[in-house]
Amino acid sequence: MKRNFINLFITSCCAATLFIACNNQAGKQSGGQDSVSTNKMIPEKKNFEATINDKQVELYVLKNKSGAEAAITNYGGRLVSLLVPDNKGVLTDVVLGYDSLKSYQKPKEPFFGAIIGRYGNRIAKGKFTLDGKTYQLDINDGVNTLHGGLKGFYAQVFDAKQVDDQNLELTYISDDGQGGYPGTLTVKVTYTLTDDNALKIAYHATTDKATVVNLTNHAYFNLNGAGSPTITDNILQINADTFNPVDTTLIPTGVLQPVKGTPFDFTTAKAIGKDIDVTDEQLKNGKGYDHNFVINKNDGKQPIAIVSSPQTGIKMEVYTTEPGVQFYSGNFLTGADHDGKGGKAYGLRSAFCLETQHFPDSPNQPKFPSTELKPGQVYHTETTYKFLTN
Repeated sequence: MKRNFINLFITSCCAATLFIACNNQAGKQSGGQDSVSTNKMIPEKKNFEATINDKQVELYVLKNKSGAEAAITNYGGRLVSLLVPDNKGVLTDVVLGYDSLKSYQKPKEPFFGAIIGRYGNRIAKGKFTLDGKTYQLDINDGVNTLHGGLKGFYAQVFDAKQVDDQNLELTYISDDGQGGYPGTLTVKVTYTLTDDNALKIAYHATTDKATVVNLTNHAYFNLNGAGSPTITDNILQINADTFNPVDTTLIPTGVLQPVKGTPFDFTTAKAIGKDIDVTDEQLKNGKGYDHNFVINKNDGKQPIAIVSSPQTGIKMEVYTTEPGVQFYSGNFLTGADHDGKGGKAYGLRSAFCLETQHFPDSPNQPKFPSTELKPGQVYHTETTYKFLTN
């Protein structure tokens, strides 16, 4: 009897130990999944599933070995979320966007995270002449064409191929005459999330007729975290000694103005909000910063801009092979809608953009770097947003 009791006691202890160990292990696995927080921070994929223009829209997620993640939809090739660690190792979403496809389709949506084409930025009065022929484009920004017109790439469905966990290829064929642009343009954009927390965007395009091309990405960043109320405390440096002053419709005047002695001098790092409200004709025209900066050196090997947040310690370095970058300080965000990710309202100057590009209105400005693409030529540019911590 005593022996049976001892055996029963030992068996019970072993069972209890095994039960606790299993539960602890399950807890660790569950905790490991929760600790990444990715499924909770990235919008649900089902919210992006739809058929538009007979094409399937999805949400694709890239992940690297460091734990960073990027969510991209093939509707407009839009960067929906970008999760990078802050200086405490906490993943922070640093780009503005929405939790569902529906909000990306609303009228006057501000191009959140979109691939912009055929032509990023503005073309004066929507007209340009190429090889002796004048083309009239869609007018969608006052008297001008902005970001490709009424049906730019931001509103098109790309064919998507997720190559692996860290690479997504998006392709699109823009028919001859779409938006008023000449030539059938075949485009491929590749998003790559590297293991050192850099998001690389590579653009390729070919055409069957002479045309103009200026592709970029319209990500809205806030290094304090998407939904934080301001970016005026973010510290910015732009390696550009000159910029393009603009008229009241934000078309470049054609001259290159030195930044020295103006609110546009970011050659030394300063808070975005330091000079944003000073009395200045160019700031008045843009309602803040909305100007192309002429990059000093664009070899893709050294940062053309560096931004950091005193709150999160997140630092972003921008590399590009483009000759310019449009710095936009979110001047037209209103916060009127509360449909941002997590129900956030994106108010005035709650994000900034650094859109790498050729200069605005280049087809009408012969002194600017050319944006013409001819048959047989390959358009290829690369831009990288690399994230570190202070």
